[in-house]
Amino acid sequence: MGEEANVSGNRFMLAIGQMRVEGGAVEANLQRAMHMIAAAGEQGCQIVVLPECLDLGWTHPAARELAQPIPGRHSDILAQAARQARIYVVAGLTERAGDRIYNAAVLTSPDGAILLKHRKINELEIAHDLYSIGDSLSVAHTPLGTIGIPICADNFPSSLALGHSLARMGAQLLLSPSAWAVDADHDNAKEPYGALWRSAYTTLATLYNMTVVGVSNVGWLSAGPWQGRKCIGCSLAIGPGGVVLAEGPYGESSEGLIVVPIEVAPSAATGTAIADMLAAKGYCGP
Repeated sequence: MGEEANVSGNRFMLAIGQMRVEGGAVEANLQRAMHMIAAAGEQGCQIVVLPECLDLGWTHPAARELAQPIPGRHSDILAQAARQARIYVVAGLTERAGDRIYNAAVLTSPDGAILLKHRKINELEIAHDLYSIGDSLSVAHTPLGTIGIPICADNFPSSLALGHSLARMGAQLLLSPSAWAVDADHDNAKEPYGALWRSAYTTLATLYNMTVVGVSNVGWLSAGPWQGRKCIGCSLAIGPGGVVLAEGPYGESSEGLIVVPIEVAPSAATGTAIADMLAAKGYCGP
């Protein structure tokens, strides 16, 4: 479907692609991503969001040999799938840039063009020996709204300066590839996962009237510093005003596609007027 068929004003359908990621299994992972993209298009979605490092898995050591440039083979495969489905795609990929490797994300258009690339900034310390740190923030202006693509821990409550900055750049949608992992014996009934993300996303969604979506993979971490932990989905979409739009199921086997109706709110303020807007909402930060 073309974008004219899917978008009505500021309303459209977004797909959360909570896919399985196997460490180092590039071809299998890309096949799953292509399937998610095609399924989202078939269900009338205008954009699909996929997990962090979906090609190789977060912190998998195979990245040293198998990471590709962006643009490159892995991003080209996703771009072809985006063209075939006529859909925007947000996806986390492992990027090689010279002698450095980055935890990256891309926004690809329905024409297969890369509109935006982001390199993760707030990378966990245990991953610093593998990934270099990103050094820029930007947004893309699209018919769906203005989009930023921060990655996972870029949205920690302790690093919301990044989300604030993207909001000041005009972001109406923060679409975040993620890899949410817990200990192998984590009991979700006793300790429900997701409070950290709900808090951070709600803060930004309420202050800026924006939509924040985080999409995690599922499956076991087979190598790297968190080997033996499991990624458990629980993908989350928070809309303007802090309204919960969707929550993905929990579990290392909870793969699936979740379709979410999105209504993009116009930016309430720009430039120096943002400070007055935040103050009126009781925000006392910078």
